[in-house]
Amino acid sequence: MTHSLADDRSTVTGRRRIAFAVHTGTDGLSGLATLLRSLALTNPGVCEDFVVLHPGPADSAFDALRRLHPRVVTRRADGRADLFRLEDYDTVIALGSDMVVLGDIGELLRMRHGVGAVPQLLCDAEGGERRAVLPDGLLVVQRADVDDAVAARLTDATGGVGADASADVLVPLDARYDFLTRRLHDDTPVPADVAVLRFTGPSDAPGYGPAAEARRRFEMSDEEFRAAYCALPGDKHPDLLAHCAPPLLRTRPSLDLARTVADVYRRQGRYDEAVDVLAPVVAGRLDAPRCQETLGVCLMALSRYAEAEAHLLLAAASPDVAPRAFAQLARLAWLCGREEDAHAYARDGLDADPTDAGCHSWYVRTRPQGPEPRQPAPAADQLAHVALFAEGQENAGDKVLPEAVRMCFDTDTGPRRWYRQPVHRLVDEAALEQLNARRGVIVGGGGLFLPDTSPNGNSHWQWNVPDGILARITAPLAVFAVGCNVFDGQLYRRSRFAGSLRVLVERSAFFGLRNHGSIERVRELLPEELRDRVRYQPCPTTVARYLVPGLLDPAQRSETVLVNCAYDRAGLRFGHDYGHFLAQMATALRGLRDRADVRYAAHMPADERFVHDLRREHGLSLPVERLYDMSNDGIRDLYGRSRLVIGARGHAGMIPFGCGTPILSLVSHPKLAYFLSDIGREEWGLSVHDRELGSRLAERAAAILDDHAAAVADVHDAQRFLWDITRSNIDELRKVFGRV
Repeated sequence: MTHSLADDRSTVTGRRRIAFAVHTGTDGLSGLATLLRSLALTNPGVCEDFVVLHPGPADSAFDALRRLHPRVVTRRADGRADLFRLEDYDTVIALGSDMVVLGDIGELLRMRHGVGAVPQLLCDAEGGERRAVLPDGLLVVQRADVDDAVAARLTDATGGVGADASADVLVPLDARYDFLTRRLHDDTPVPADVAVLRFTGPSDAPGYGPAAEARRRFEMSDEEFRAAYCALPGDKHPDLLAHCAPPLLRTRPSLDLARTVADVYRRQGRYDEAVDVLAPVVAGRLDAPRCQETLGVCLMALSRYAEAEAHLLLAAASPDVAPRAFAQLARLAWLCGREEDAHAYARDGLDADPTDAGCHSWYVRTRPQGPEPRQPAPAADQLAHVALFAEGQENAGDKVLPEAVRMCFDTDTGPRRWYRQPVHRLVDEAALEQLNARRGVIVGGGGLFLPDTSPNGNSHWQWNVPDGILARITAPLAVFAVGCNVFDGQLYRRSRFAGSLRVLVERSAFFGLRNHGSIERVRELLPEELRDRVRYQPCPTTVARYLVPGLLDPAQRSETVLVNCAYDRAGLRFGHDYGHFLAQMATALRGLRDRADVRYAAHMPADERFVHDLRREHGLSLPVERLYDMSNDGIRDLYGRSRLVIGARGHAGMIPFGCGTPILSLVSHPKLAYFLSDIGREEWGLSVHDRELGSRLAERAAAILDDHAAAVADVHDAQRFLWDITRSNIDELRKVFGRV
């Protein structure tokens, strides 16, 4: 069994790497600054690498550009032809220092085929006209479609390449994406729809006043640029906002701007920096409830609970902010083990707004429970389970998973034999005493090595346990089937996480991660002497046929294909390719509906966005199976009776696989590719960024349906490999816990 351990997660998921690229000499740097400012101010949600190809000026020559943009990349190059050799990128949008961006260029970012260019009208010496792609014009290059011969044609400086000569690769663009100023003589106004304006002569040439004015709008100081960017309405890219706003905040202190910067830092997991920005300007002000709320949330993420509570109470004094603030206060109190306070805060929030979903959820979750239906076993006979215990309409996978973990150790998975410690709840002295009273502590499963979702300052992953408390756990401790759930483009702030991880590995009698990709990423953060302690333990949902009593292959399956999509952190999942993904899925599903009942499996309410978008954009409707409203047995039954499951969630693949059902994975997160690599079935995965996703998905789905018995047998073969590993690990843990 071989495993793909590539460290580049974009390689694992197929995520498209996009860059803007410009070739220039030193004399063009001032033009580049204007270009960069125009790009940011007209497309504020765009922040891709900006690659400057240059003949070799000193590195300090680019400092002015770096002040404007956080992702300026400089590379030595002989000429513009080198933009076709930028191997780090899949799509390269070639611009020129003689250009300014005046409008939305989203269409260019979404292009997936060939080389996009505007064929320009040229006159020859005899007065004839022809259309050609100019070597210095705007190009949108899909590097997979360009070889050396095509690159040579497109950069030929002898008068441009005829559009017909490039028909095999050229994708003609509307003239507004490379509009030449020579068309604007006699002070002709710039057409309102022009997106990219290219100057074919000096910008101050007589007779081109409107064009010159269009350029002058972006000739400004750094501070003027930052102020203009931060003042733009609508969504702005967090990386660009985090780059522009802090220097402006130092020169122009503003409460609103401080909150804006703090919100960006919060979304990036930089909670300490968010607090540093907000705390000095907020203090005890009663006229800034939203700032108090943001500060409280960031302090809670750092586990500074007493301070967080004080600021959230100040926020709750405002009727506009009260429901959200009380929901956060309920969460804070619950995290600290104060159930009655959490219930009271949730009730206060509902008094402020009876329709608030967050307060309602906490009110239901924390209301007093009735007596346990069965007398629990003595503490010394119980195992403690540290996990995310989903409730209500939360993620269906997070409901099935904890039970599957417990099935590995006991046929009784209920409260009589198990003590539940919610993973997000603070492990204080009282909680430590409860854990140590049990015969063992199992942490898992799930993607708990994740810096967000429910951040804390104690571990910087999902278990809210301080190092000192963790080191004092005396009960045998096993980490079982935990995963590293980091997306493409998402990073840990490594030092705190690495420190907590080291203590955890040192203290654990067994440390098993659910895929080899997670194993490699975690080993990178450990000292060499601890790396071999990290083991492979598959997710127990993948071996449900061996764990769940009576779970057998159905005598007859329904003619159903289930489809699932996920939307948490959609920008990290899809980048600029969501429209492409939706269109490709529509193509595949139309074909599948001719031979199966295609239905949608929603693991949580937010998943249903796919159904709404598919119907609105492509007129295709799918009936919805709401797994979040089903029991665990109901979820397994639905997946087990289906002929095929096509899923974008990890557990939309692992749960049906565990039930013996063939799967195809829509890979938008590394963990899906990691699982398929572990079982040697990489061909079961298709990237959501795949240019031919629709046809490839339809082809692979048809092959499974055509020879379904062989596909099921293939699942069984792969599952036996995972069960052998799981059974061996359980046998080892019998010695750790005394009995299972």
